[in-house]
Amino acid sequence: MRPGLDTIRAVMAAFGDPQDTLRCIHVAGTNGKGATAAMLDSVLRAAGYRVARYTSPHLVVLNERFFLDGAPVPDDALGPVAEEVFAVIARLEREQGLEVTFFEALTAVAFVLFARRRPEVTVLETGLGGRLDATNVIASPLVSVITRIGLDHCDWLGATHAAIATEKAGIIKPGRPVVCGAMPPEALDAIRTVAARQGSPLVCAAPWTPPPGFALFGAFQAENAATVKATLDVLKGEGFSISDAAIADGLAHVVWPGRCQRVTQDGATYVVDGAHNPDAATALARVLRDVGFRRVGLVAGFCGDKDIAGHLQTLAPLVARAWAVPIRNDRSLAPAAVAAHMRAAGIAEAEACATVPAGLSAAAAWARATGNVVVVCGSLFLAGEALVALGAYPWPVRSADMNELLAATKG
Repeated sequence: MRPGLDTIRAVMAAFGDPQDTLRCIHVAGTNGKGATAAMLDSVLRAAGYRVARYTSPHLVVLNERFFLDGAPVPDDALGPVAEEVFAVIARLEREQGLEVTFFEALTAVAFVLFARRRPEVTVLETGLGGRLDATNVIASPLVSVITRIGLDHCDWLGATHAAIATEKAGIIKPGRPVVCGAMPPEALDAIRTVAARQGSPLVCAAPWTPPPGFALFGAFQAENAATVKATLDVLKGEGFSISDAAIADGLAHVVWPGRCQRVTQDGATYVVDGAHNPDAATALARVLRDVGFRRVGLVAGFCGDKDIAGHLQTLAPLVARAWAVPIRNDRSLAPAAVAAHMRAAGIAEAEACATVPAGLSAAAAWARATGNVVVVCGSLFLAGEALVALGAYPWPVRSADMNELLAATKG
């Protein structure tokens, strides 16, 4: 990870700056930005537009980061572009001494791929932050969108809501509108300051009730949908034709796996969610209480750089028993250490499991015996692996990506 735009600018210049040919909706935020991007993609397609979407991270396979016309780009389309981009990157590293990160390389692939496919709209999600994120090489988005700000990646973005919001607000471009979702007052004040400095009209999303049939589960998704509705209103002001029927249809058919997703298998019910920080855990706990799930089993795994204590303390009052598992990432915390965090948070019955399937199996047996549900959370990597194991991943799977398989074997 190396924040800054000089490297990605050099890479894109080698391709003639294809990102400048795209009409982008640029989405940043701590929580909800991926769901917001997925909803915008689905609604715009329902309205008849050809849409590309770049998002991160992926749950299972890299293709998930690159969407065209509502589906991950297949290997035979993605592979040749990636090989071409990686060859240019290798030359630039050799000739100019550049050091291109994984995310910068994939962002370059997205820009080259999408520019050649000529979508009418590209929904672009930041990776980390905004101001120095590789996606911020775009010059003039249709609209910038900032979802709820929380305390995450504090080592990189700052330790307060205001500091993090200022970094996220770095995607705001001169004179271009910005839509702001619900968030802490100090975060909103910081975004308002940046918008005023850039001469950008600021629209704060108002509470909104999604139409019947909304596909996503949880009150926080209704909050994200309100941000989507405000963004669509801005786009209509830019000349887009988006009917109420298209909004209802798009929200009814949006697919965003691993985010408060309910799965039933072999007599056990699971809620699989990628919640990995205290704010997301708070939203998850609210959903569980709203639907009456007050004593749950927990299968959890974490990257070691997260606020694990804060996350688990939020969920602990709802957890009757827990199973700690590893995740396919080289930052994965060992299950024994996760189990220790669980017990420290007040979850007395917590055990370490060597694999995700072992944890799911033990939790399923408990759920069938007690009639309770199992919650899987702590990491999007874990959410993806769990969905595959449960047969609930929505796209074809050949295998996990090699970088994750290698990471899982470390140590």
